[in-house]
Amino acid sequence: MASSLLLAVVFVFDLIAFALAVAAEQRRNTAKLVVDANGRKYCQYDSDIATGLGVGSFFILVASQVIIMIVTRCLCCGKAMRPSGSRSWAICLFITSWVMFIIAAACLLAGSVRNAYHTKYRDLLKQSAPSCETMRKGVFGAGAAFIVLTGIASEIYYVSFSKANNGPPPYARDTGVRMGNL
Repeated sequence: MASSLLLAVVFVFDLIAFALAVAAEQRRNTAKLVVDANGRKYCQYDSDIATGLGVGSFFILVASQVIIMIVTRCLCCGKAMRPSGSRSWAICLFITSWVMFIIAAACLLAGSVRNAYHTKYRDLLKQSAPSCETMRKGVFGAGAAFIVLTGIASEIYYVSFSKANNGPPPYARDTGVRMGNL
């Protein structure tokens, strides 16, 4: 039977990761063009807290995925599951949860790296002003959406895995054909 405590812990981890990703989306860098004392233009960026929030969200998401994979032995280790619909669902949801996890992790890491990037002086030779590039809106938001999908898929995967492992044993009688009895 699936552990309610484990499901609650994973849910809380996913909820925290989601909240951090949404906070990172709200606190993305903004920049403005400023002229210094020498007349050179440069970009002045506000606080860089979104990078830390994105990385924190990533690590909590990883912890959530690791907990589920340790408990289920990553589907490939341990005893074989009995043939049933639950086993089929567990395999499909295992793959789905990993795909969703990879997409969420990529969004969070790419958003954190891009948010931390700041342009430098570009008009030292009286060229055009710096562009003050910032991250596009929605990168952390996409990561947050995929965190929710990862959480749903991984929790249903755990429940299906538990059903497939804890049901009645498969047919235990001898099913082989005895050639000596012919």
